[in-house]
Amino acid sequence: MLDHAEIARILDIMGNRNRRRIIELLRQKPCFVTEISDRLVLSPKAVIEHLQLMEREQILTFRLDERRRKYYSLARDITIDVSLNWLDQGQNLKPDRMGELRQALFILRKMVTAREEITESLRNIEQNIDGQIREIVRQGSEILGQDGEIDLLIALAHSDLSARELMELTGVPEDELWPGLEDLKEKRIVEREGKTFRLCGAHAR
Repeated sequence: MLDHAEIARILDIMGNRNRRRIIELLRQKPCFVTEISDRLVLSPKAVIEHLQLMEREQILTFRLDERRRKYYSLARDITIDVSLNWLDQGQNLKPDRMGELRQALFILRKMVTAREEITESLRNIEQNIDGQIREIVRQGSEILGQDGEIDLLIALAHSDLSARELMELTGVPEDELWPGLEDLKEKRIVEREGKTFRLCGAHAR
């Protein structure tokens, strides 16, 4: 049984729409960070922050695959039941319930239709992204020959990231990360600005 402090923390977590979306996605299957980022159209940085918060609360857990990427899954599921009851203030004070119901159903229909259109569009985009990643892996294997460097490039194609964020996102260990970044800098594919790494201008277009 949760105490009041734990319930308050859970409600704070679930009060964020994107964290609810991440939990809903992980109910379907374990995912790694870039997969969550692509499917929910969120920046990798934002995804990492949400995952770390829910990991601290022991809502999520992860495993490492052969490429040392973190696959996140639910450690425990959350179900919240909310009920709204009208206070008994007299029949005349209640709104037109039937009119509100019709309006709510009309809005729901429009939202469901919009969701179906967006879902289909996202499904096509996801297929294109998967195909593009496969092509990058193929080309990178021929040119670079290092899986870790390919993972770094794919991560930086999503967003400009710090070294720590790159390690979190790709699972590339620190002793491989820095030589890989230096090699990519020498090849003029990656550049550094302060603590942030990004794809060089011509490659980022």
